[in-house]
Amino acid sequence: MTSTFAPPESRFVAARNGLRLHYVDYANPSATRLPLVCLSGLARTSDDFCLVAKAAQQAGRRALALDYRGRGRSEWDKDWRNYDPDIEEDDIFTVLGEAGVTEAVFFGTSRGGLHTMRIAKARPGVIRAAILNDIGPVIEKDGLLRIKGYVGKMPPLQKMKDAAALMRFSASATFPAITPGQWEIFARQTFEEHDGKVRLRYDPELNHTLDSVAPDADVEDFWEGFSALSAVPILAIRGETSDILSVATFDEMARRAPGMERYTVPGQGHAPLLLDQPTIDRVMTFLAGCA
Repeated sequence: MTSTFAPPESRFVAARNGLRLHYVDYANPSATRLPLVCLSGLARTSDDFCLVAKAAQQAGRRALALDYRGRGRSEWDKDWRNYDPDIEEDDIFTVLGEAGVTEAVFFGTSRGGLHTMRIAKARPGVIRAAILNDIGPVIEKDGLLRIKGYVGKMPPLQKMKDAAALMRFSASATFPAITPGQWEIFARQTFEEHDGKVRLRYDPELNHTLDSVAPDADVEDFWEGFSALSAVPILAIRGETSDILSVATFDEMARRAPGMERYTVPGQGHAPLLLDQPTIDRVMTFLAGCA
């Protein structure tokens, strides 16, 4: 379908402490359905939702994709301790207030899904439906340890093609379905070229948020938040090779929320990239059933 809408627009708003926050507004002046609020993973950005947000816009919704503080085009915080879920959720509601959104369908990848479950518990009525991308109430420790091993760390890179090659080398075993073109897109969503070098699109100090992750440490579960979320329609997506959302947790989520819809993305791990058409189509089918 040919787009009849204006291109997405970058918008900025000040957080409670004055930090500059960025979000992308996929406006639809004739929207008749609830907006879609897209929340990314720990070290990810609003660009991860570019294709699905455009599809939602075409299907009659406004979509907002947020950059948490320290990611994407939002300002980096001078104190890494402010990369905290409570502060990030205050930022989320600052953005939603600026955008005039009081209720929405929430789409959360990884950390964004944790925010979605926490918000469902803390602010009933805001979330009218939810999509969880490779995240559940139980997070596998092995996956967390793997993430801790790379967040904020990277070898010197000179060209974006080197970044794509690095990502393909390090993750192709768990993402065998990703095409060369999709690796290029994923690299540009993760890195940027600046002063002749390639750098991360997030504050490396984010790695401190994982300081407590250790082989012998307990991992918090989010069953109470999931229980609150189960009052609304849910689509849960799992990457076939995910080491964050186990099959056992995926099945338990379905048992506790019998109306939950499920979709497994073949040939992808944590977290599915939202670049393949079958996954986008499945999301659109779910959204079509949401008032």
